[in-house]
Amino acid sequence: MSTLDLLMIGAFIAYAIWAGLRSRKVASKNLEEYFLAGRSLKGWRAGISMAATQFAADTPLLVTGLIATGGIFALWRLWIFALAFLMMGFVFAASWRRAGVLTDAELTEIRYGHKPAAVLRGVKAIYFGTIINCTVLAMVLLAATRIAEPFLLWDRWLPAWLFNPLVELVRWIGMPLTLDTGDGMGVWIRTASNLISIGAIVLVTTFYSATGGLRSVVMTDIFQFFLMMLGTLCYAVVVVRTVGGLSVITERIHELFAAGGPGGILPDQILAFTPSRAYDVSWMLLLAFGFQWLIHMYADGTGYLAQRSMACCTDRDAKFAAVVFTVVQIIFRSLLWLVIGLGLLVIFPPDPELTGEVLTAEREATFVRGMAELLPTGIKGLMLTGMLAALASTVDTHLNWGSSYWTNDIYKRFICEAWLKRKPTGRTLVWVARGANLLILAIALLIMTQLTSIQLAWETSLLLGAGIGIVLVLRWLWWRMNAWGEISAIVASLVLAPILLKTIPAEQEVLRMLLVALGSTVTAVVVVFLTGPEEQSRLREFYRRAHPPGFWGPVAASLNEEPGLGPRRLQRALAAMLTSAFSIFCLLTGLGTWLVGSPAPTWFPWRWLWILVLLLLGFGLIPVWWRLGFSEPDSQAD
Repeated sequence: MSTLDLLMIGAFIAYAIWAGLRSRKVASKNLEEYFLAGRSLKGWRAGISMAATQFAADTPLLVTGLIATGGIFALWRLWIFALAFLMMGFVFAASWRRAGVLTDAELTEIRYGHKPAAVLRGVKAIYFGTIINCTVLAMVLLAATRIAEPFLLWDRWLPAWLFNPLVELVRWIGMPLTLDTGDGMGVWIRTASNLISIGAIVLVTTFYSATGGLRSVVMTDIFQFFLMMLGTLCYAVVVVRTVGGLSVITERIHELFAAGGPGGILPDQILAFTPSRAYDVSWMLLLAFGFQWLIHMYADGTGYLAQRSMACCTDRDAKFAAVVFTVVQIIFRSLLWLVIGLGLLVIFPPDPELTGEVLTAEREATFVRGMAELLPTGIKGLMLTGMLAALASTVDTHLNWGSSYWTNDIYKRFICEAWLKRKPTGRTLVWVARGANLLILAIALLIMTQLTSIQLAWETSLLLGAGIGIVLVLRWLWWRMNAWGEISAIVASLVLAPILLKTIPAEQEVLRMLLVALGSTVTAVVVVFLTGPEEQSRLREFYRRAHPPGFWGPVAASLNEEPGLGPRRLQRALAAMLTSAFSIFCLLTGLGTWLVGSPAPTWFPWRWLWILVLLLLGFGLIPVWWRLGFSEPDSQAD
C-alpha cells in the first residue's frame, strides 16, 4: 500500500473519532438521546444510515460468491427483502415511532401484559440482542479478515520482538483467523496480522459508537455510504476496462462457461434474472424466495431498522426512510456489484477442482483479490477505506443496537427495577450501554473463530430467524396475538433449527427454513387460541398509543372508532408496499438486463422490448405508489 492509500484510511479514522467526540455530550444525557438521537432524524438521513449498515464489508463478498455459484438469480435471496423493507415503511414505521419505545423487547410490555410479557422481553433481549446480533456481527468480522489480510501487513511493518510473541499466542490458542492453505506457520502469521487489524478497526468503531451513540453512528454511516459508492463505482470501471468493456464481459462468460462453470452452471444461467433461465431452480426454491422476507425476524423491521424509524422526527420521515433505503440498496448498489461480480468471474476463472464451501470461500475472496491486483494507487486506497468504513458502519450499528437490549431491557428493566428496586439515572444507563458494547464485541469474536464462509454464516442466521417473522407481523395486525404466542414461536424455532440442521442435508436448506417457519407459526397460532387474547384495557392502551393498522375491530369499537378503518388503512399501505416493490424490481431487472447483457425470459423472446417494458412499468408506477403511501396527511408530524 502507498502512503496515499494509508492517508485515506487515516482521514476516515480521524473523521469517525471526531464524530464520536462531537456527539458525546448530548448522547450522555439519557438513553433516548443515546440510542435514538433524540428522535430527530430526517427521513433521508435515516434511510442512508440503514443502507450504509447493510452496505456491509461482507455483503459484496457474499454477492460475488452467489453470482459465481448460483448466477444472478441467486441474488433474489437478498433482493426479495425489499418487500420487508417497504412493508416496514408503509405499514409499520409510523406505529413503531408512535409506540415510543427504545427496543423491540420493550414493545412487548406495551403490547402485552403481566408476567408473560416480562418473560418475553427478557428472552428477546438475549435472543435478538445476543444470539442473532452477535452471529451477524461475527460474520461481518470474518469479512474484515478477508479484506484486511492482503493490505494490512503487520508482520512487515512491526518489529519482530513485538509481532512474534503474538504469533506464538494465537498458535497456542489454536484458532486461525484465515484460510488454512497448508503453509505451516504462515497460517499463524496471517492470523496474528488479522487479529491486529480487527483490533484496530473495532477499537475505533467501538470508541465513536460508544461515545456518541446513534448520532455519531448516523454521521459516519452517511459519510461511509457515499465513500463506498464512489469507491465501488471506481472499482466497477476498472474491472470493465480490464476485461475490455461491458459487452466483452458477457461474451467472455459465454466463452469460458460454454461447457458449464461451477456445478455445471451455463452462461445464460449465470446471467439470468428470471427463473425460466436460472440455474437449479425448483418450486421449493421459488416458494422460499416468495416467503423468505415474511418469515424472517426483520419482517416488521424488528432491530436496527425499526430503531432508525423510531429515531425519525415524523411519521412521514419514517416512511420516506424506508423508501430511500430500499432504492439505494436494491437498485444503485446492486447494479455496481453485478458488474464487479461478473467481471471478476472472467478475470479470475474458478478452479474446476474446487467444490462446496471451499469453492464458495474462494469466490468470495476474489472480490478482495481484485482490489489488491487490479486497482491502482489512490483508487485502491479509496476502495479499501470504503470497505473498512462499510465494516465500521455495520459494526457500529450492531454494537449500538445490541447494547440497547442489554441496557434498556436487561440492566434497567430486570436488574435495577425488578431486582434492586431502584431507578437508574440517565447517565448511569449511558455508561452501562458503553460497557455493553465491549461485551457484545467479545462474544462476536468468539463466534467468528468458528465460522468458515460468509455464505454459510448468512444461511445459518436466516434459519435462526425463520419462523418468527409472521408472528411479529401478526402482533401489529391482529388483536388476538398474545405474549404466549410469541414465546412459543421462539421456543419452536430454537427446537426445530438444530433438529433440521442434523436431519436435512445442507443442499435442502430451503426446506429447513420453510419447515422452521411453518412449525413455529402453527405452534404460535394454536397457543394463541388456547390461551386467549390480552386484557381489553391493555389492548385499548396499545391501540390508542401506536394506532396500528389491521384487524383491531373489537378494540377500535371499544374506543368509539369505526371498526372498518383499520383494514382500509392496511389495504392502502399494502397497496403502496406491493406497487413500490414491483416498480423497484422492474427497474432493477430492466437496468440490470441492459447493463450486463442478461437474456429475456424464455416466454418473452425480444430482449430489447423486455427491457423497455420493464423500464416503462418501473418509472410509470412511481406516481401511483407515491400517492398511495404519502398522500394522507401526517397526523404525527409534531
